[in-house]
Amino acid sequence: MFSLQKFLGKEDKFFNLLVASADACRDSVHALAKFIKEPDNLKSLDEFILTRRREKKIADEISEALCTTFITTLEREDIEALSVTLYKIPKTIEKIGERILIAPKLLHGVDLGRHLQILEKSSDILSNMIKELSKGVNLEKVKALNDQLQVLEGEADKLILELLRNLYSGQHDPLKVVFLKDLFELLEKVADRGRDAGNVITHIMLKNS
Repeated sequence: MFSLQKFLGKEDKFFNLLVASADACRDSVHALAKFIKEPDNLKSLDEFILTRRREKKIADEISEALCTTFITTLEREDIEALSVTLYKIPKTIEKIGERILIAPKLLHGVDLGRHLQILEKSSDILSNMIKELSKGVNLEKVKALNDQLQVLEGEADKLILELLRNLYSGQHDPLKVVFLKDLFELLEKVADRGRDAGNVITHIMLKNS
């Protein structure tokens, strides 16, 4: 029976830190949804900055623990790869908040509801995948969750293409086109980061099942 706590020896700090990291990612996505829905009422990046700093602190703790923990049956590279991939999610989301704060009026009339739903679902699945690592060998469940994550990332790609098609229709102000193109590409990156994290988790499970 595979268990991340057991696999890492007597210490379960890596598991706890990775779960906390996934929770920070999910909080960051929720903050983004709130920010986009009320761009004029939210004038601060504080929530994004705090979440990103929280994620960075967790990543630093994992890195330090890897240096001070002598025995980790799970390959150190796998732990670090997952930590780094998770950190990129709130970091990218903070960039989205920065862009919106520069010119929130350019977001008026743009419906990003479907994309936000995809990101929220993806963050929930990613959190469940990491928690599943502690329960034992259930490779099929992890693979099923990862399949869901890949489908959502594919939907996000199709949605971005739809948004870009409308953006390049010639009906929009050039300034708005530049602004939204940058925003759409960052949103796509968030979906890609979630997919990447899911692949890392599945890879870990495959290697150690």
